[in-house]
Amino acid sequence: MNSLLDKTRMLNRILQKSGTEPVDFEDICDLLSDVLQCNVYIISRKGKILGSKFYAGFECDEVREVVLKENRFPDFYNNKLLNVNETLPNSPNHDKCVFDDLKDCQINNKLSTIVPINGNRERLGTLLLARFDKEFTDEDLVLAEYSATIIGLEILRSKQDQIEEEARKKAVVQLAIGTLSYSELEAVEHIFNELDGTEGLLVASKIADKVGITRSVIVNALRKFESAGVIESRSLGMKGTHIRILNDKLLEELKKIK
Repeated sequence: MNSLLDKTRMLNRILQKSGTEPVDFEDICDLLSDVLQCNVYIISRKGKILGSKFYAGFECDEVREVVLKENRFPDFYNNKLLNVNETLPNSPNHDKCVFDDLKDCQINNKLSTIVPINGNRERLGTLLLARFDKEFTDEDLVLAEYSATIIGLEILRSKQDQIEEEARKKAVVQLAIGTLSYSELEAVEHIFNELDGTEGLLVASKIADKVGITRSVIVNALRKFESAGVIESRSLGMKGTHIRILNDKLLEELKKIK
């Protein structure tokens, strides 16, 4: 039987293995499921399942159908989880389905442990553990709370990475727009009005005639955007040019200029 220290070291190895890469929540679920012999779910604040693992023999058809197909918990159940502000161990389901009180649970004596995932003074999600017949011990709860701390740090890191990526994409678009001449900027506005979405077919000569600019202005504007990596273009000969937006901040920044 592994000691608490051994189990903690297993979790630490997951962290060390990931290095600068984000920790895989599925790895944490796999480990917790094995060492605690239970079903494990990592749930975001909005109810999305970030990771899950069924322990052998503890599979529930209801959870598989209702939850894993949608990759999220129902709002009413997620709200119940969010109302738990500190670890709630060994909560019995009284042999009723957690998603429908009128249904009997397929497996008797189910016990759930709810561990809030917090970070930066806010609720980030929930670590949910489910076991049958056997209560979670204090040692199990220590490991669960330690895991919730790791998960919280990873969610915060993921959020920060997302913020930085959004800022980077916005800066790239602003730099690309900054390289355009006045006539090129005017051409770009008309191009993406004609595009009607994130990709489509452009006939440069039609836009040039419509706006009253030369075709070369349109070509230069597109070339600058393509060099910046914000669009991808492909000539289709007489049919025109197929354009696809690669940076989802482009349309947003063009709207600000208007």
